[in-house]
Amino acid sequence: MTTSERDRHGQEIGHEHRDVSGGWLRPAVFGAMDGLVTNVSLIAGVGGGGGSQHAIVLTGLAGLAAGAFSMAAGEYVSVTSQNELVGSEVDKERHELSTNAVAEQDELVGMLRESGLTAETAKKAAAEISAHPDKALAVHAMQELGIDPGELPSPYVAAGASLLSFAIGAIIPLLPFALGSDSLWIALALSALAAVVGGGLVARLTNRPFWKGALRQLLLGTAAAGLTYLIGLAVGGMAAT
Repeated sequence: MTTSERDRHGQEIGHEHRDVSGGWLRPAVFGAMDGLVTNVSLIAGVGGGGGSQHAIVLTGLAGLAAGAFSMAAGEYVSVTSQNELVGSEVDKERHELSTNAVAEQDELVGMLRESGLTAETAKKAAAEISAHPDKALAVHAMQELGIDPGELPSPYVAAGASLLSFAIGAIIPLLPFALGSDSLWIALALSALAAVVGGGLVARLTNRPFWKGALRQLLLGTAAAGLTYLIGLAVGGMAAT
C-alpha cells in the first residue's frame, strides 16, 4: 500500500468512525429500529385490546409523531451537550498551550516517544508542531482527549437523521391499516420482515454475520410486541366484562 493509499484509507476510517460515533449513521440506525419496535408494540397493544382500525391508525400516527420528535430532541440535546463538553476541554488545553508552552511541548515529546519515536525525532517533531498553535492544539486534543476539534458531529444532522429514520421505521407497521386493512397479523408480519432486514443490515455495517443481527432484532421486536399485545388483550378483556 502506497503512502497516498494509506492516507486515503486513514481518512475513510476517520469519516466512518465519526459517522458511527456521532454523525448521522448512529442516530439513523437507532431511530429506525426504535420507530419500528415502538409503533409495532403500540399497534399490537391496541389491536390486542380490540381497538378499531381507526383507533389503531390514530395511535400509530400519534406514536410516530411523538416518538420522532422525542428522538430528535434527545439527539440534539445529547450531541450539543457532548460538543459543549469537548469545547470546554479544548479551551482548557488552549489555555495551557498559551500560558505554559514549554511544559506542554515537553508533554508532547513524551507522547510522541510513547508512539515509538526516538528522543531526537520526538523533540524535533514537538518543536515543529508547537510552532503552529492551531496544529499544536489539534495534536494535543487528539492525543489527550481522543477528539479532533474541527470534526465535531452536528446536533442538527443527528436530530434530523433520528427524526426521519424513526418516522420511516414507525410507519411500516402502520401501513396496512392506513391502506384499509384491519388485519393485525399483516402488520406484525410486515414488521417482522422489516426487523430482519434492518437488523441484518446493521450487522453487516459492523462486519458481523447478517443472520445474527437479523435474529437479534427479530427477537427483541417480537418480545416487545408480544408483551404489549398480551397487555392489550388483558385490559381489553377486563373492559369487556
